[in-house]
Amino acid sequence: MSLSLYNTLTRKKEEFQPVHAPQVGVYLCGPTVYSEAHLGNARGPVVFDVLTRYLRHLKYQVRYVRNITDVGHLESDADTGEDKMEKAARAARIEPMQVAQHFANRYRQHMMALGCLPPDIEPQASGHITEQIGMIEEIIANGFGYEVNGSVYFDVPNYNEAHRYGKLSNRSIEDQLGGTRDTLAGQDEKRSPLDFALWKKASPEHIMRWPSPWGEGFPGWHLECSAMSRKYLGNLSDIHGGGLDLMFPHHECEIAQCQASDTGTDESRVWMHNNMITVNGTKMSKSLGNFVLLGDLFQGPTGPLAQGYSPMVVRFFLLQAHYRSPVDVSDDALQAARKGYRKLMNGLRLLDKLVVGSSLSVAGENDAEPATDNQQPTTKPGDADLRKLTADLYTGLDDDLNTARSIASLFNLLRKFNTLATTPAALADVSAAALTEAVAAYRTLVVDILGLQDEPRANAEQLLELTLGFYSEAKNGAKEAKESAEDATPYYAKIDQIRAALKEQGIVIKDTKAGVEWAYSEE
Repeated sequence: MSLSLYNTLTRKKEEFQPVHAPQVGVYLCGPTVYSEAHLGNARGPVVFDVLTRYLRHLKYQVRYVRNITDVGHLESDADTGEDKMEKAARAARIEPMQVAQHFANRYRQHMMALGCLPPDIEPQASGHITEQIGMIEEIIANGFGYEVNGSVYFDVPNYNEAHRYGKLSNRSIEDQLGGTRDTLAGQDEKRSPLDFALWKKASPEHIMRWPSPWGEGFPGWHLECSAMSRKYLGNLSDIHGGGLDLMFPHHECEIAQCQASDTGTDESRVWMHNNMITVNGTKMSKSLGNFVLLGDLFQGPTGPLAQGYSPMVVRFFLLQAHYRSPVDVSDDALQAARKGYRKLMNGLRLLDKLVVGSSLSVAGENDAEPATDNQQPTTKPGDADLRKLTADLYTGLDDDLNTARSIASLFNLLRKFNTLATTPAALADVSAAALTEAVAAYRTLVVDILGLQDEPRANAEQLLELTLGFYSEAKNGAKEAKESAEDATPYYAKIDQIRAALKEQGIVIKDTKAGVEWAYSEE
């Protein structure tokens, strides 16, 4: 089975066909870095991390671009309100680029904690003003943009005569006009309420501004991704994605800009959109105040959650549902995810034992003959079932990146592994070759594709205090044995054993008048 993906543009699943195989260009709309990222901001990066990992597993040469928006994202999609970056900077009384740098760094840290590999290119909008100005000039020259008082707008009605504005979100111009009920109050510059800004004139108090053919100003939010995608992935990329809330107007505008410029394409062949994170059925958003910041989530408790959850548990939580389905966050859901995640991690710990156990089983079969170079490896009665479970691991991923189905397949295989580990007769019924294939596939899917890593659960300080407690007990036992003329050798042996074990970890024990203490070894 080959990989198929749901294309929002065509509203159907399609077999994935790269524009220039084996190269694949993937673009994910990244964050506007004016504040901490919340759980909803993490779903797209986690989904696209699995997508790029799987494409690489399929031997494609992937260039993954995830941008940083640090200018031009106004508070309203109607091109009104303050720039989100400037608003945050004014509140903190610092430079907008300080805000951008701080929250971009925090975002990267959180994505790394969630197991997301860094993108191949992470362009920032403020670093690509030249490319954006060039694209605007093309749109104006082609008759789809107009300048008014130093601002430039995209002429949606004129564009719609030759193209279809709304084809991605399946909206007609009439429906959009009826839904706006916009009298153009406060937007007299626009010819139509559907027109959107390509370039905005900077007001006197506006901090972030650049020179342009139309005067000092800043780029429109939608334009940034179109220009950066074209620069790094060409006129037509393979996959472009983001949250469902970006489909309109952001992605719709991106397509229009590319068609209206010299690019002349829909920007990307496949448009993918992940669904939203909800809290009690309501979309998580900062405007509603029901968001859960990632940093707070990892520590807990926060918002609707009574405790914190580790990054890998959160990643598993996001992947246990299909990316196009909504996910409702709650303590019950995250606690269930933690159990599922730990089951998969216990499965990883079981793998090496299974391979060793199988080797011992095979070595004990006196009538077993090793395969020669001219012979096929021996097959056994249990191989067919084991190989079927193994092959099913990737069926879900091939069907529109259905991680939920692949995780279910992992649990099916894990149940088989547990049977093999506890039932010698069942283990003897599968060949070493079939078991090795299954073990390798399980590890590859869990670690390399789903990106789930084992996390240390123990607190080092607590373990050290516990060990020192055992040391103190052994010391007291030795003292009492000596005072009663009993054999204290076992206690001294335990003391030496604990000292030696801690010394291997770079820890030395100090017996002081105040009690037992520890310090780092300076040897």
